[in-house]
Amino acid sequence: MAVHRIAPGVTLDDEVLELEGIRASGPGGQNVNKVSSAVSLRLDLAHVSGMDAAMRARLVALAGRRVTAEGVLVMKAQSQRSQLANREDALGRVLELLRAAAVAPRKRVPTRATAGSRRRRLDSKRRRSLVKRQRGDAGEDG
Repeated sequence: MAVHRIAPGVTLDDEVLELEGIRASGPGGQNVNKVSSAVSLRLDLAHVSGMDAAMRARLVALAGRRVTAEGVLVMKAQSQRSQLANREDALGRVLELLRAAAVAPRKRVPTRATAGSRRRRLDSKRRRSLVKRQRGDAGEDG
């Protein structure tokens, strides 16, 4: 079995993955009723070593409904015709999801508008105000 490196200090061992062959849905003729070519991969997030609470929260947000209330990530793969290819696809998608969750978002550094941009904005507002003021009632002649 292999150990997958997700990020520095975060690893995933293949032994904690539960793989189950299931029947694929959709078209496929008689073969679809006989062969379990689709794969359901289950990963208990508690078994991912080195994952902190922030990474777990990002993962749950990214995975959405694929994480159960018990904290188990369920990935289903059925796009390929062979079970082996679907296993690789499911594992690849899980690793991709874990790597995306491992990257913490950069903190936004607040910036200030330049003096020129503030001046241009206020000038534009004054011009627009003048145009709207001049649209008013024409007076007694109108």
